[in-house]
Amino acid sequence: MATVRIEHAVSNFEQWKRTFDGDPADRQGSGVSRYQVLRSHDDPHFVTIDLEFDTVPRAEAFLRKMETLWAGPAKAIIRTPRARVFDIVELKSL
Repeated sequence: MATVRIEHAVSNFEQWKRTFDGDPADRQGSGVSRYQVLRSHDDPHFVTIDLEFDTVPRAEAFLRKMETLWAGPAKAIIRTPRARVFDIVELKSL
């Protein structure tokens, strides 16, 4: 399993969330099995998204898709996007 972790600032959280909910990246069609959205408690304009995939190649393909979106119209809402693909080493519920 793999996770794509995306971090970026947003100019307007509500506008960004509407766009995110519209799913321009086709999360399900891209192989996302689960995701979570985190909003910084100290800075409500900073967002982190973790997206889980069954395979690293699907995660890497999704990341390339996101980089294309960030270079286009998303620039109006998103500032300084940063993303990486992580291998899930351990996932435990307590």
